[in-house]
Amino acid sequence: MKGFKDFLMRGNLIELAVAFILGGAFATVIKSFTTVIMDLLGKIGGTPNFSGWVPGGVHVGAFLTDLIAFVVMAFVIYFGLIKPVELASKKLKHPEEESVAAPTTDELLIEIRDELRSRPVQ
Repeated sequence: MKGFKDFLMRGNLIELAVAFILGGAFATVIKSFTTVIMDLLGKIGGTPNFSGWVPGGVHVGAFLTDLIAFVVMAFVIYFGLIKPVELASKKLKHPEEESVAAPTTDELLIEIRDELRSRPVQ
């Protein structure tokens, strides 16, 4: 029973549950925004709805409609969420953080070698 309690109280599980719930809510927002974009596209050249298209008896129309909705959704997420977050994180970085680079493996090995050489032999 203790192991089960430990499993439930892990921070990762709670964070995952919160992320799942927020992801579901965000998906609803993105889906409704995609509907708005699809409606605007419909005003320009007709609503892209291929659901009734069955070439050669194969139902590919619903797939094409969903594919177009997915591409619009991906576009909205990338340019409406990912890019603004990237820009904001670049602006929030401190200049001294960018200038400090981690030493390479070779530099570390040279430093270790020099340190070992500088010690007296016992």
